[in-house]
Amino acid sequence: MSRLLTRLAAILVAVGLFFTSQSLATPQRAAAADPGYLMAHFIGEGSTGQQMYLAHSADGLHWNDLNGGAPVLLSTVGTKGVRDPALVRSPGGDKYWIIATDLCIGCGQNWEGSINNGSRNLVVWESTDLVNWSQPWLLNVAGAIPDGRNAWAPEAIWNPETNDYVLYWATNKPVDGKTKHRIYYARTGDFRTISTPQIYIERPGTQEIIDTQIVELPAGVGAYRYVRASGDGQITLEGSNSILGTWTNLGNLSGIGLTGAQVEGPMWMKFRDRNEWTLYLDQYASGRGYLPVTTTDPSAPGSYKLPASGSYNMGVNKKRHGSILNLTAAEESRVLARWSDIPAKRLQSFNFQDRYVRHANFDVRIDQNITGPDAQFRLRPGLAGSGTVSFESVNYPGYFLRHSNYDFQLVRNDGTAQFAADATFRQVAGLADASWSSFQSYNHPDRYIRHYAYQLRLDPITTATGRSDATFRVTN
Repeated sequence: MSRLLTRLAAILVAVGLFFTSQSLATPQRAAAADPGYLMAHFIGEGSTGQQMYLAHSADGLHWNDLNGGAPVLLSTVGTKGVRDPALVRSPGGDKYWIIATDLCIGCGQNWEGSINNGSRNLVVWESTDLVNWSQPWLLNVAGAIPDGRNAWAPEAIWNPETNDYVLYWATNKPVDGKTKHRIYYARTGDFRTISTPQIYIERPGTQEIIDTQIVELPAGVGAYRYVRASGDGQITLEGSNSILGTWTNLGNLSGIGLTGAQVEGPMWMKFRDRNEWTLYLDQYASGRGYLPVTTTDPSAPGSYKLPASGSYNMGVNKKRHGSILNLTAAEESRVLARWSDIPAKRLQSFNFQDRYVRHANFDVRIDQNITGPDAQFRLRPGLAGSGTVSFESVNYPGYFLRHSNYDFQLVRNDGTAQFAADATFRQVAGLADASWSSFQSYNHPDRYIRHYAYQLRLDPITTATGRSDATFRVTN
């Protein structure tokens, strides 16, 4: 009897293994409930293109622009433009950073100046939830490099051997008067202070290297724990078992027709539902943004495949040199709730119908025939309570209409309960016309948003004029 049971058990195990092998041979998309992916990126040149954008994907290949395609963060420091963002999560998942190149081509800078006398700083933001971000700060990474001319394309990875982050970036340190970017690194625990920069990657002669990104592989995949892809005239692949150890050249992607003359900005993404990776490459030479190249072994150059036609969609915004984070369910819920595509609206005055609410130098008023982003707001779920609204600026993401001493200004959300209460309102039937709207203060319910001498105020409403002043239409 025991032998029979043993044989039956073996048969059942074999059948199970057969069906398991069949399912692994044909990878399937994870269930729709599985969390997706978040990409931080910039979109191109100009003061608005060189800011911080986010996109979301459920499957890693089809992307939707968040925040209605508008920036989610603006740099207010350094050159006041950012490129090449890296999105970093702490090992415990309780803190996040965005680190980016401090560079704004066409906004007071050109390429020659930024190469030979550019910013030596990186721009850094910090968050505890991927939603509320600190004010940006500048981190001087290249100032201690003798004759270092700039700091470009930062990345960071947690190093378990040293229990801190390896922060790495490109700096131009010319050779014989010729431009030569090398990759430098420093260690940091907080992205506010760093160790003395050291050379991390240097190519022979005058060959430059600017972009590189490292991916960690699970046990059983390839011969190395880490693989890095670099733009150095080719898209070169290297492997190592230690982030700061010796790296071995594995080859490049010229076999599928991709060289550093065509693509740059390598960006790794691991599919969460199968052992497959995408290496996104920015098609800068043709101006087409990211292209996904897939592989089941990042350390094997011959395993990379170009995408089939129609197999991916990058969304409306061009996606350039960025970073992808595999989201947890909680992270995805927060991100989509905060940055979902809420359309931009204007607030039209009831009794001056050629005037609209707008901000100017962070003061708030009603002006005539305003159609631009200064007069556009997203009516987000109220910061302080359900069933309420808060008005977020379209061109200053993270800045909201807020009352202080009953006056209104456009102010950056500081995350405090006081700010949330001051920036939250109940949308009610218009006091002068029920088909329009009025906005009652959340923390001063006897007061409403109204204009007086064209300035926005928070006042009690007791007269017919006041009711007209406090009535608005939410319109496109």
